[in-house]
Amino acid sequence: MDDITFRLLFVVTDLIAPLVVGYLLKQRHLISQRINDYLIRFNIIIVSTVLALLSFWVLPLSWQLLLMPLFGFYLVLFPGTIGYLLFARHLPDYLDRGAYAASAMLANLGTLGGVCAFILYNEEGFAYAQLIATFQNVLLCLVVFPYARYCQLKAAGRTSEHHSRLADLRSMFLSPNQLCLVGMMAGLVLNGAGIARPAELGTVFQSLVHIGAWTAMLPVGFLLDFSAARRNLHRVHSLTALRFLLMPIITWLIARPLIADPVLRHTLIILATCPTAINAVLTARLYKLNVDLASTSFLVTTAMYLCLIFPLLFFLLKA
Repeated sequence: MDDITFRLLFVVTDLIAPLVVGYLLKQRHLISQRINDYLIRFNIIIVSTVLALLSFWVLPLSWQLLLMPLFGFYLVLFPGTIGYLLFARHLPDYLDRGAYAASAMLANLGTLGGVCAFILYNEEGFAYAQLIATFQNVLLCLVVFPYARYCQLKAAGRTSEHHSRLADLRSMFLSPNQLCLVGMMAGLVLNGAGIARPAELGTVFQSLVHIGAWTAMLPVGFLLDFSAARRNLHRVHSLTALRFLLMPIITWLIARPLIADPVLRHTLIILATCPTAINAVLTARLYKLNVDLASTSFLVTTAMYLCLIFPLLFFLLKA
């Protein structure tokens, strides 16, 4: 079994298995929501930061990296705009509109996209995925949260309120959740300074990818609600078409003339087909939107990605 085929097994061991385990732990009441929240924070604050540092330390530096902010914004704003214009704005309930828009804009780039890029292109693909996902996190604060709040206010019959916007911005940006950005910058500084990463840290990185996948996906499995998914299944067909048909086609047409590096170009294709992110569900909960709609989008698109879309991409894009 060659190395890339062996890494394909990670789809089962690092993505499907933790989802199943998390779901079973909840059904059998073996862990609480509090412990699940601790796992989420451990993944975001500790594991993601160290992985960002180690991967960016050895990322090949080139002028094409300057395009990453543009592609990061594109992967959020383009599906969000299309999803809103064609579908969300026609929904009569603003709580449905907000949940739909969040599900269209937010894809699982960092965790699922990162692991899938790692499976195909090792550390280089993982680092590209993390870099692009960084800009999704920026738009999460600047676009997704404000629009979700707008929909919440519209649903309540209000469009303005008196509160400190400066305090809101401070809480969004000055948070331990942004430590991953520090790891990325530190890795790039070490990389640019020509300081070689010790070989032993390569082994650490390989182990942390698996730990990061489990600490990210197990809490997601804990949050799965299949009964809600069955009730809302008919409402997410357009989201699956947007994610798995329109996005990869448009992304390929854009990236092919602009990106010469095949690893970077193919990583973009992988990310363009990523399913709805769990952050869409968390956004819906935070702003009291239609959580069931966001959860159904997450569950359906994730299942399709793991069982059909990524295996197809694996055979089409592998080196």
